[in-house]
Amino acid sequence: GVLAALIDPESAAGRGRTMTAEDVPARPTLLLVDDEDSILSSLKRLLRREAYRVVTANGGQAGLDELARGPVDVIVSDQRMPGMSGVDFLRQAKELYPDTVRMVLSGYADLKSITDAINEGAIYKFLSKPWDDDALKAEIDDAFRRKALQDENRRLSRELQTANTELIRVNAQLQQALDVQRQRTELGEAALTATQEIVNCVPLPILGVDSDGLLVFANAAAAKRFARRALLGATVAAV
Repeated sequence: GVLAALIDPESAAGRGRTMTAEDVPARPTLLLVDDEDSILSSLKRLLRREAYRVVTANGGQAGLDELARGPVDVIVSDQRMPGMSGVDFLRQAKELYPDTVRMVLSGYADLKSITDAINEGAIYKFLSKPWDDDALKAEIDDAFRRKALQDENRRLSRELQTANTELIRVNAQLQQALDVQRQRTELGEAALTATQEIVNCVPLPILGVDSDGLLVFANAAAAKRFARRALLGATVAAV
Protein backbone atom coordinates (compact mmCIF):
# COMPACT_ATOMS: atom_id res chain seq x y z
CA GLY A 1 0.00 0.00 0.00
CA VAL A 2 2.87 2.39 0.72
CA LEU A 3 4.13 2.02 -2.84
CA ALA A 4 0.77 2.89 -4.40
CA ALA A 5 2.20 6.21 -5.58
CA LEU A 6 4.74 4.31 -7.68
CA ILE A 7 2.33 1.85 -9.27
CA ASP A 8 -0.78 2.93 -11.21
CA PRO A 9 -3.79 1.10 -9.78
CA GLU A 10 -5.87 1.78 -12.90
CA SER A 11 -5.63 -1.01 -15.47
CA ALA A 12 -5.90 -0.43 -19.20
CA ALA A 13 -8.49 -3.20 -19.41
CA GLY A 14 -10.61 -1.32 -16.89
CA ARG A 15 -10.63 1.63 -19.26
CA GLY A 16 -12.19 -0.41 -22.04
CA ARG A 17 -9.19 -1.63 -24.05
CA THR A 18 -6.72 -4.51 -24.02
CA MET A 19 -3.72 -3.88 -21.77
CA THR A 20 -0.31 -4.11 -23.44
CA ALA A 21 3.20 -4.42 -22.02
CA GLU A 22 3.64 -0.67 -22.40
CA ASP A 23 0.65 -0.07 -20.10
CA VAL A 24 2.26 -1.91 -17.17
CA PRO A 25 4.59 0.40 -15.21
CA ALA A 26 7.95 -1.03 -14.20
CA ARG A 27 8.00 -2.09 -10.56
CA PRO A 28 10.53 -0.33 -8.31
CA THR A 29 13.58 -2.48 -7.66
CA LEU A 30 15.43 -3.42 -4.49
CA LEU A 31 19.01 -4.74 -4.74
CA LEU A 32 20.27 -6.92 -1.88
CA VAL A 33 24.06 -7.39 -1.67
CA ASP A 34 25.66 -9.95 0.66
CA ASP A 35 28.42 -12.53 0.32
CA GLU A 36 26.37 -15.14 2.23
CA ASP A 37 23.77 -16.93 0.13
CA SER A 38 21.83 -17.91 3.23
CA ILE A 39 21.36 -14.23 4.17
CA LEU A 40 20.19 -13.37 0.66
CA SER A 41 17.75 -16.27 0.66
CA SER A 42 16.38 -15.25 4.04
CA LEU A 43 15.89 -11.65 2.95
CA LYS A 44 14.22 -12.69 -0.31
CA ARG A 45 11.75 -14.89 1.59
CA LEU A 46 11.01 -12.03 3.96
CA LEU A 47 10.36 -9.55 1.14
CA ARG A 48 8.76 -11.84 -1.44
CA ARG A 49 5.25 -10.43 -0.96
CA GLU A 50 6.26 -6.77 -1.15
CA ALA A 51 5.23 -4.53 -4.05
CA TYR A 52 8.78 -4.04 -5.30
CA ARG A 53 11.03 -6.35 -7.33
CA VAL A 54 13.93 -7.94 -5.42
CA VAL A 55 17.27 -8.78 -7.07
CA THR A 56 20.37 -10.09 -5.32
CA ALA A 57 24.14 -9.94 -5.74
CA ASN A 58 26.80 -12.04 -4.02
CA GLY A 59 29.38 -9.37 -3.19
CA GLY A 60 30.28 -5.80 -4.05
CA GLN A 61 31.50 -6.35 -7.61
CA ALA A 62 28.44 -8.46 -8.38
CA GLY A 63 26.36 -5.59 -7.00
CA LEU A 64 27.99 -3.13 -9.39
CA ASP A 65 27.37 -5.57 -12.25
CA GLU A 66 23.70 -5.81 -11.28
CA LEU A 67 23.40 -2.01 -11.16
CA ALA A 68 24.80 -1.84 -14.68
CA ARG A 69 22.09 -4.20 -15.97
CA GLY A 70 19.13 -1.97 -15.22
CA PRO A 71 17.53 0.66 -12.96
CA VAL A 72 17.67 0.07 -9.20
CA ASP A 73 15.84 2.27 -6.70
CA VAL A 74 17.00 1.05 -3.28
CA ILE A 75 20.17 -0.83 -2.25
CA VAL A 76 20.67 -2.78 0.98
CA SER A 77 24.23 -4.04 1.35
CA ASP A 78 26.08 -6.03 3.97
CA GLN A 79 29.20 -4.31 5.35
CA ARG A 80 31.69 -7.14 5.93
CA MET A 81 32.28 -8.77 2.56
CA PRO A 82 35.53 -10.14 1.08
CA GLY A 83 37.22 -8.08 -1.62
CA MET A 84 35.03 -5.00 -1.29
CA SER A 85 33.35 -3.79 1.88
CA GLY A 86 29.76 -2.64 1.85
CA VAL A 87 30.78 0.97 2.48
CA ASP A 88 33.24 0.90 -0.45
CA PHE A 89 30.58 -0.67 -2.68
CA LEU A 90 28.00 1.95 -1.72
CA ARG A 91 30.49 4.78 -2.28
CA GLN A 92 31.02 3.53 -5.83
CA ALA A 93 27.28 3.08 -6.26
CA LYS A 94 26.78 6.71 -5.24
CA GLU A 95 29.31 7.92 -7.81
CA LEU A 96 27.87 5.80 -10.63
CA TYR A 97 24.17 5.87 -9.69
CA PRO A 98 23.58 8.89 -7.40
CA ASP A 99 19.77 8.61 -7.62
CA THR A 100 19.71 5.32 -5.70
CA VAL A 101 18.81 5.21 -2.01
CA ARG A 102 21.64 3.30 -0.32
CA MET A 103 21.51 1.49 3.06
CA VAL A 104 24.02 -0.73 4.83
CA LEU A 105 23.16 -3.79 6.92
CA SER A 106 25.80 -4.55 9.52
CA GLY A 107 26.75 -5.11 13.13
CA TYR A 108 27.81 -2.30 15.43
CA ALA A 109 31.49 -3.30 15.21
CA ASP A 110 31.72 -1.39 11.93
CA LEU A 111 29.88 1.68 13.17
CA LYS A 112 32.84 4.11 12.74
CA SER A 113 33.29 3.48 9.01
CA ILE A 114 29.54 3.43 8.50
CA THR A 115 29.11 6.76 10.33
CA ASP A 116 31.78 8.30 8.11
CA ALA A 117 29.99 7.03 5.01
CA ILE A 118 26.66 8.43 6.27
CA ASN A 119 28.28 11.83 6.83
CA GLU A 120 29.69 11.72 3.28
CA GLY A 121 26.21 11.07 1.89
CA ALA A 122 27.14 7.67 0.48
CA ILE A 123 24.69 5.94 2.83
CA TYR A 124 21.15 7.00 3.63
CA LYS A 125 20.65 4.79 6.69
CA PHE A 126 22.30 2.12 8.83
CA LEU A 127 20.37 -1.12 9.51
CA SER A 128 21.64 -3.39 12.27
CA LYS A 129 22.23 -7.12 12.34
CA PRO A 130 20.48 -9.21 13.46
CA TRP A 131 17.43 -7.45 12.12
CA ASP A 132 13.81 -7.32 13.19
CA ASP A 133 11.65 -8.42 10.24
CA ASP A 134 8.93 -5.78 10.64
CA ALA A 135 11.42 -3.00 11.34
CA LEU A 136 13.52 -3.96 8.31
CA LYS A 137 10.51 -3.99 5.99
CA ALA A 138 9.41 -0.60 7.37
CA GLU A 139 12.88 0.89 6.77
CA ILE A 140 12.98 -0.43 3.19
CA ASP A 141 9.45 0.83 2.59
CA ASP A 142 10.51 4.26 3.86
CA ALA A 143 13.50 4.20 1.50
CA PHE A 144 11.20 3.58 -1.48
CA ARG A 145 9.00 6.44 -0.33
CA ARG A 146 12.06 8.69 -0.18
CA LYS A 147 13.08 7.58 -3.68
CA ALA A 148 9.59 8.37 -5.00
CA LEU A 149 9.77 11.87 -3.51
CA GLN A 150 13.24 12.42 -4.99
CA ASP A 151 12.03 11.31 -8.41
CA GLU A 152 9.01 13.61 -8.17
CA ASN A 153 11.21 16.56 -7.16
CA ARG A 154 13.50 15.91 -10.12
CA ARG A 155 10.50 15.68 -12.45
CA LEU A 156 9.10 18.97 -11.15
CA SER A 157 12.52 20.60 -11.47
CA ARG A 158 12.75 19.47 -15.10
CA GLU A 159 9.25 20.79 -15.80
CA LEU A 160 10.13 24.11 -14.14
CA GLN A 161 13.31 24.37 -16.18
CA THR A 162 11.36 23.61 -19.37
CA ALA A 163 8.73 26.21 -18.43
CA ASN A 164 11.43 28.81 -17.70
CA THR A 165 13.10 28.08 -21.04
CA GLU A 166 9.77 28.48 -22.83
CA LEU A 167 9.06 31.71 -20.93
CA ILE A 168 12.44 33.12 -21.97
CA ARG A 169 11.70 32.18 -25.59
CA VAL A 170 8.23 33.79 -25.50
CA ASN A 171 9.61 36.93 -23.82
CA ALA A 172 12.28 37.19 -26.52
CA GLN A 173 9.62 36.89 -29.24
CA LEU A 174 7.47 39.52 -27.48
CA GLN A 175 10.42 41.86 -27.14
CA GLN A 176 11.22 41.38 -30.82
CA ALA A 177 7.61 42.18 -31.73
CA LEU A 178 7.68 45.27 -29.50
CA ASP A 179 10.92 46.42 -31.10
CA VAL A 180 9.39 46.06 -34.58
CA GLN A 181 6.26 47.93 -33.48
CA ARG A 182 8.34 50.70 -31.93
CA GLN A 183 10.35 51.03 -35.13
CA ARG A 184 7.15 51.25 -37.15
CA THR A 185 5.74 53.87 -34.77
CA GLU A 186 8.93 55.93 -34.96
CA LEU A 187 8.89 55.69 -38.76
CA GLY A 188 5.22 56.69 -38.82
CA GLU A 189 5.84 59.66 -36.55
CA ALA A 190 8.80 60.74 -38.65
CA ALA A 191 6.72 60.41 -41.82
CA LEU A 192 3.87 62.43 -40.26
CA THR A 193 6.27 65.16 -39.15
CA ALA A 194 7.81 65.32 -42.64
CA THR A 195 4.34 65.43 -44.22
CA GLN A 196 3.25 68.27 -41.91
CA GLU A 197 6.38 70.23 -42.74
CA ILE A 198 5.79 69.75 -46.46
CA VAL A 199 2.10 70.73 -46.22
CA ASN A 200 3.05 73.73 -44.08
CA CYS A 201 5.27 74.99 -46.91
CA VAL A 202 2.52 74.77 -49.54
CA PRO A 203 1.59 78.39 -50.52
CA LEU A 204 -2.15 77.59 -50.59
CA PRO A 205 -4.27 77.58 -47.39
CA ILE A 206 -4.89 74.00 -46.25
CA LEU A 207 -7.23 73.07 -43.40
CA GLY A 208 -7.64 69.67 -41.76
CA VAL A 209 -11.15 68.74 -40.64
CA ASP A 210 -12.18 65.78 -38.50
CA SER A 211 -15.37 63.73 -38.76
CA ASP A 212 -17.21 66.13 -36.43
CA GLY A 213 -16.45 69.16 -38.59
CA LEU A 214 -13.79 70.59 -36.30
CA LEU A 215 -10.59 72.09 -37.61
CA VAL A 216 -7.61 70.08 -36.42
CA PHE A 217 -4.89 71.38 -38.74
CA ALA A 218 -3.99 74.58 -40.54
CA ASN A 219 -0.84 75.24 -42.54
CA ALA A 220 1.04 78.52 -42.52
CA ALA A 221 -0.86 79.88 -45.52
CA ALA A 222 -4.20 79.13 -43.82
CA ALA A 223 -3.07 80.73 -40.56
CA LYS A 224 -2.09 83.85 -42.50
CA ARG A 225 -5.35 83.87 -44.49
CA PHE A 226 -7.46 83.60 -41.31
CA ALA A 227 -5.13 85.57 -39.06
CA ARG A 228 -7.98 87.09 -37.06
CA ARG A 229 -9.54 83.76 -36.18
CA ALA A 230 -8.53 80.98 -33.83
CA LEU A 231 -8.68 78.05 -36.23
CA LEU A 232 -7.81 74.87 -34.36
CA GLY A 233 -10.83 73.53 -32.49
CA ALA A 234 -13.27 75.79 -34.30
CA THR A 235 -15.99 74.45 -36.56
CA VAL A 236 -15.80 74.72 -40.29
CA ALA A 237 -19.14 76.55 -40.32
CA ALA A 238 -17.90 79.17 -37.86
CA VAL A 239 -14.76 79.80 -39.83
